[in-house]
Amino acid sequence: MKNTDIEIITSIKALLTASKLKLVIIPHENPDGDAIGSALGLGQTLKDFGHEVKVLSSNDYPVFLKWFSTDVPVIIYDKEKKKAKSWLKEADAMICLDFNEAKRAGKLAKKILEFEKKKVLIDHHPYPTQFCDFMVSETSYSSTAELVFDVLEATGLHENLSQKAAEALYTGIVTDTGGFSHNFSKNTFKVVSELLNYEINTDKIQSSVFHNYSADRMKLLGYCLNEKMQVFPEYRAAVISISKEELKRFNFKSGDTEGFVNYPLSIKNVVFSALFIEKEGHVKASFRSKGNFPANEFSSSHFNGGGHLNAAGGESDLSFYKTLLKFTQLLPEYKHQLLETTI
Repeated sequence: MKNTDIEIITSIKALLTASKLKLVIIPHENPDGDAIGSALGLGQTLKDFGHEVKVLSSNDYPVFLKWFSTDVPVIIYDKEKKKAKSWLKEADAMICLDFNEAKRAGKLAKKILEFEKKKVLIDHHPYPTQFCDFMVSETSYSSTAELVFDVLEATGLHENLSQKAAEALYTGIVTDTGGFSHNFSKNTFKVVSELLNYEINTDKIQSSVFHNYSADRMKLLGYCLNEKMQVFPEYRAAVISISKEELKRFNFKSGDTEGFVNYPLSIKNVVFSALFIEKEGHVKASFRSKGNFPANEFSSSHFNGGGHLNAAGGESDLSFYKTLLKFTQLLPEYKHQLLETTI
């Protein structure tokens, strides 16, 4: 954790080990495997230390991530507002995971900013805003789950790590690295080797995360690849777009489009991929790239987003059609950069 002062770690240790607390852990909106894995892995460890812990998520997370053995309760704000508000009032401290600014927590953003007790941030996304008292922001990490493990180790709380927690943290790392296909380091495998000491069932995790989809999801994927994918070989780019009507036609459930943006990168010579999904009032955008093409800079410059070099997200307030048009009209501006991208 080269960017985090020892004083920050010392303060977090003092906060989380001095006495038993009521803690609320908040992942980003639309939690993915890293967000929910980090939250449950950290939550389980803190619970086993003796704290009372609840994870509070702005909205629900995908069905294929609901198999964890951890017994930390997850409150979905969209469905249980009264219970969520009650726990926010009771909580002695808040831990925010896997997002770099309050607005990334969706409907909980205001609650986070209004929370008057101590707040901790643990995250691996670049350019964090100062909205917590103690911030651990390390962009060299593959995932927040990997970073959580090192924070637990640095504070001595890793002594309370269990198989349940290790399972969740491993899942966070596996999902954010695409099954160890990108954005990993020597430290990633060091942490994974430590997690394997807890005898987690990696075959079960792999199957639950990557081979646990509905037939409707598979049909939607086939439809997108066959009917909705546009390839621009002159720019080494591709895009997939999905309208609200198309989502409805395939009985869309949260998480069904997870990973769709990666598929065009399997095409020879494509180094930049985009996915646009029409939502109520906005269009959700996801970007992936290979090599040195900065997906995060493209997203922050044009789609009110950000993220990592090769993986970023954003959104558009334009109509679905105009958003797609905007993307295709931007490609000529990046032609030289895309053609010069090295892998």
